[in-house]
Amino acid sequence: MDTKSFDVKIGLEIHQQIDTNKLFCQCPSTIHTNKVDLTLKRKLKASAGELGKTDVAAIYETLKNKTFIYEINKDTCCLVETDDSPPEELNKEALEVVLQVALLLNAKILDELYVMRKVVVDGSNVSGFQRTCLVAVNGYIKTSKGNVAIPTICIEEESAKKIKEENNTVIYNLDRQGVPLIEIATDASIKDPEHAKEVAEIIGMILRSTEKVKRGL
Repeated sequence: MDTKSFDVKIGLEIHQQIDTNKLFCQCPSTIHTNKVDLTLKRKLKASAGELGKTDVAAIYETLKNKTFIYEINKDTCCLVETDDSPPEELNKEALEVVLQVALLLNAKILDELYVMRKVVVDGSNVSGFQRTCLVAVNGYIKTSKGNVAIPTICIEEESAKKIKEENNTVIYNLDRQGVPLIEIATDASIKDPEHAKEVAEIIGMILRSTEKVKRGL
């Protein structure tokens, strides 16, 4: 593809698991392949938000009447993962990793952090929403083709892993549910595919330098 013949705008949103306990409980962030102690069956129902409106996508998913089955390993899951207990205090060790990365990305750390809820309609979060927290804004990195802005850096909880889907039933495993994630979003100033690769490598190097992120792609 000749990217010089037309205008190209590329932005990246990077999610990296943080190598600590889970974000809102003391369970370890350990992924087991086949260990299942029990299962939980749920259906999701669309509910109104704080402004009194119900998300259209959530209503649409409710009408599908899907059944969600969650595989539970007692070593890595507790009542927080199954949405039978309120979340505990946000994992400070994971937050410190995100703060460290934010400083390395030249970002402005917010004075106060608030945990928000994003509606999730596919069953991958047992509660029906994902907890996320904006930590820093207005960062940037230097590249061979100029600075690339990083508008937002968040900490949030990982979703459950989909195992399989048959007919109207979806099976998830809860080992991954609640693992801390750092979310890094660039702007759309990346100029071409090679530049995108350079930006990803720089951000990846910064993440690995903390020695507190899980290895992977």
